[in-house]
Amino acid sequence: MKKSRSGKKPGPPVHDDLVQREFESDDLDVIWFTDLTEHNTNEGKLYLCSLMDACSTRIVGYSIGDRMTADLAVSALSNAIALRDPDGTKVHSERGSQFRSRKFVMVLKNNGLVGSMGRVASAADNAAIESFHSLLQKNVLNTRRWETKDELRLAIVTWIEKKYHRQRRKRRLGRLTPVEFEALHQASTAA
Repeated sequence: MKKSRSGKKPGPPVHDDLVQREFESDDLDVIWFTDLTEHNTNEGKLYLCSLMDACSTRIVGYSIGDRMTADLAVSALSNAIALRDPDGTKVHSERGSQFRSRKFVMVLKNNGLVGSMGRVASAADNAAIESFHSLLQKNVLNTRRWETKDELRLAIVTWIEKKYHRQRRKRRLGRLTPVEFEALHQASTAA
């Protein structure tokens, strides 16, 4: 078993890999990808846990905090559940302790969600959300030195809600933004 960057061995998976590197879906809320990222400020690190829909690539839930804990992951998942209709959704993650925690697994179970986990030390198993975090890194996190956590938190939320969701057009979505794509998709499904 490979060790992570921290030198610790990841724990055993609590879910099988139900996604098998299928990063797209024909319908909303079939597969969500989730992961954590971190960035330094002059006040210390700030952590983001986000969940992305495989169909629209929209960030359906996220949470920002001072510590990389199970509570951060649970908060992001709870945010997504409150905003969507996720019964039966597969939630795919890597094997971090946050996603293997009793709290996270219980929230999945209590809301009719199905957990899925990739292999150890295989970023490609979660490439969709890794790609989003890379965009965030390039467009926000690495643009300058961040003085405060609040300053960075505001920049992250603004970029996700304004730029990524409403201005960033994607070839895969027919040159639509995630918000436009979801609106059209829901309208055609209702018709």
